[in-house]
Amino acid sequence: MILEVKIPSPGESISEVLLARWFVENGDQVEKDQELGEVESDKATLPLIAIGSGAISILVKEAETVKIGTVSCTIDTEKIGATQKKKSENDKSLYQPVQEIKVVNESLVEENKITDHEAIKVTPLARKMMEDQNLSMEDILSGLQRITTREVEMVIQSPTSVISDISAKKETISRETKRQPMSSLRKKLAERLVAVKNETAMLTTFNEVDMTEVMAIRKKYQQKFEAKYGLKVGFMSFFAKAVSEALKLHPMVNAQLDGDEIVQPSYFDIGIAVSTDKGLMVPVLRNVETMSLSDIEKNLAAMAAKARSGRISLEEMSGGTFTITNGGVFGSMLSTPIINPPQSAILGMHNIIERPVAIDGKVEIRPIMYVALSYDHRIIDGKDSVGFLVKVKQFIEHPTKLLFGSSTPEETLLGI
Repeated sequence: MILEVKIPSPGESISEVLLARWFVENGDQVEKDQELGEVESDKATLPLIAIGSGAISILVKEAETVKIGTVSCTIDTEKIGATQKKKSENDKSLYQPVQEIKVVNESLVEENKITDHEAIKVTPLARKMMEDQNLSMEDILSGLQRITTREVEMVIQSPTSVISDISAKKETISRETKRQPMSSLRKKLAERLVAVKNETAMLTTFNEVDMTEVMAIRKKYQQKFEAKYGLKVGFMSFFAKAVSEALKLHPMVNAQLDGDEIVQPSYFDIGIAVSTDKGLMVPVLRNVETMSLSDIEKNLAAMAAKARSGRISLEEMSGGTFTITNGGVFGSMLSTPIINPPQSAILGMHNIIERPVAIDGKVEIRPIMYVALSYDHRIIDGKDSVGFLVKVKQFIEHPTKLLFGSSTPEETLLGI
């Protein structure tokens, strides 16, 4: 039976996607539910899943744009076993260990002993050329991670000089360039970033945060927290909770423009920027105002894992009202983050550095983080933007206030 694997749809508004990569080669034996490849759109990345076991025939090339519903490959369920047998025979002939390679220069013999070729990848075309010319692995090269047709042609043309040629090649300074098509996701991201710069009155305000108290809490309770919840408590959960509390006091920072109207949600859906191989993704945590720190950590860990594996859905990245990004994980001291539309503000966290600060008239060394709030000045005034950032600073420097709505425990007790 021939089974058809069709291109899936990432969303209702998307009609075409890019076939980003294949994880298998034409003719390979595949198993049911195996991931065969990936497709990308400007919204998300989706896997191609085998709907049965058998030999695969690839119909769509990598980096090709295709319509939703197109048959990307077929699986012949009648060829189960035959392809696997052929593959095993090829592997045996191409990856058979040898003791040593004969070389012209005897002084090189010791350097060219090979015991295992399994780590070397061979492209399908190169493998076919090797079989046509009756060449084994030891006839080609040693020390390369991937053999292509270029190396095979070198052996065919000059078998006795391969080792010396490759050694010289390794010592040559490279002037090569690499070109690859921009992914749909990165194209869309680029368009959005340019649009934000052109269509908003973006301004950034800064402040510094003393991380002493938060760091002390993490150090004191990290082991107990990890034992109970199975994951560590990070700085992001403190900031996400602080942001949700600060937004209650400055709701305009949570607002959005919709034509000539200002939309002000009563809930706080906070997007957390996550760096992935495919670019920046922003999974959204819903109703953070109702979450505890452990809830935030668990949801954030799950979302980040899905984003980095390319399995996050469009719905999980849509509808945020505010965004937090952390350049500090890469060592950034200070930055001006760009707003994530249609939101009106974004908080940028940075690295923590010990700095001398004045405390009660004395100089002390404290762990300091610079924070930045970029906002759309069309709807957020300086009073709200600066006031919001000051509240975030106060919540982080006095974490117990997160439990009492910006008041101290004593003020709450006294009702003042």
